Amino acid sequence: MAELSKNHAPLAVYIHWPYCARICPYCDFNVYKQKQDDDLLRAILADLKHWRTRSGPREIVSIHFGGGTPSLLSGEEVAQLIRSVDALWGVGDDTEIAIEANPTDMDAARWEAYRAAGINRLSLGVQSFDDAVLTRLGRDHNGTAAQKALEKALQIFPSVSADMIFGHTGQTVAHLDAELDTLLSFAPPHISAYQLTIEEGTAFARAESRGEARAVDTDTSADLYEQVGARLSDAGYDAYEVSNHAKDGHRSRHNLAYWQGLDYVGVGPGAHGRITEDGVRYATLAALTPRDYSARVNETGSGLTDNTLLSSEDRASEYLMMGLRISEGISVKTYADYAGEALPQTRVDALKTMGLIMQKGDRLSATQAGRMVLNSVSAKLLGV
Repeated sequence: MAELSKNHAPLAVYIHWPYCARICPYCDFNVYKQKQDDDLLRAILADLKHWRTRSGPREIVSIHFGGGTPSLLSGEEVAQLIRSVDALWGVGDDTEIAIEANPTDMDAARWEAYRAAGINRLSLGVQSFDDAVLTRLGRDHNGTAAQKALEKALQIFPSVSADMIFGHTGQTVAHLDAELDTLLSFAPPHISAYQLTIEEGTAFARAESRGEARAVDTDTSADLYEQVGARLSDAGYDAYEVSNHAKDGHRSRHNLAYWQGLDYVGVGPGAHGRITEDGVRYATLAALTPRDYSARVNETGSGLTDNTLLSSEDRASEYLMMGLRISEGISVKTYADYAGEALPQTRVDALKTMGLIMQKGDRLSATQAGRMVLNSVSAKLLGV
C-alpha cells in the first residue's frame, strides 16, 4: 500500500464503465451495449497515472465504480483498478470503495471477489419490487430477483445502498407505501429514492412527445416525495440530501465529495472531473465513446477532451447549487471567497421569509419546502 498523504487536500476518484447489458428507457447517461473491452481497461489504468501526475499527492476519500454497469467487470479487473489507485495515491482503511450493480448481475462468487478486492459499499439498482412497474421502466429483472439480490448484498458488503424510483405513471400513495414496506423490511443502511424525470433524448422523452405519459403530474410527484421523506424519517433514516437517506455512518462519502465541492478525478468514457490547481478550479471531461477515449489515452496519455477553467462566478454558482442539496447547506463565507462578493442579503432574506431557506451562523441551507423547488431557490439566490 502506498504511503497516505493525509496533509493534502482530499480527492475522490470516479471510474466510469460505460457498458450495459440493457439500456433503460429513462437513462441519459453515457452508456453503450455490453461488450468485452480489454483496451478500455488498459486505457483507464493509464489515465489514472496521468491524474496522479496532475493532482499530486492527495488523501483519497472514495473510489466509485459507476456506469453503465460496472458490475459487469470481473473481480480481478476491479482489483486491478483499486490496486492502481492505491499505488498512485494510497488507499486507507476508511476509504469508501463503492460499486454500482443491478439485480440481474447478482453472482455471489463475483460479489465475494469484489469484497476481497476492497469494495466496501454496493449500490443496488432495485428501482421497484413490482413486476409490472419494472417492465414499464424497461428493467431486466423482476421483484423476486430484486429481493434476492438485496438480501445477498447485505450479507456480503458492510454498506449497501438501495436505489428506488418513484413518480412513474399510475403510481399512488398506496402503491408507494407497499413498495416502501418491502424495502424497509430489509433495512438497508442507505436508500436513494429518485423521482422519475423525463430526460431529453431518452426513449421515455420520445414516448411523452407522442402523448404517452411516463411520469405522474407535478402535484402527485410532490405528494409522493413527501411520503418517501416521512416514511424513511419514521424508520430512522436521515434525509441528508434531496434524494438520499442514510442510517448513522452510511452516508455516501463519494457523493458528498460532489455536493461539498471537493476535487474529484473522472476516468473512463464521458467521465467528468473537477481539479483545483494553484487556487483555480478546472472542469474536465473525457472523450465520450470507448473507442475515442482509448485512442486519446494512447495518443496523449490522458482521455480528456475538455479542460475548462471555471470563472470565480461559475465556481461559486456550482458550489451553491450542489451544496444546497445537502442538509448542511453551504458556507456563506466560502461562497463569498469563491465569488469575490457575498450573496445579496435581500435575496437571502426574501427566501427566508418565504420559508424556503434558513441560516444558522455561517451555514445557509434549504428547508423541506425549499428542497421541493430547489432549482428555483438556487436561481433566485444567484439572481438568474
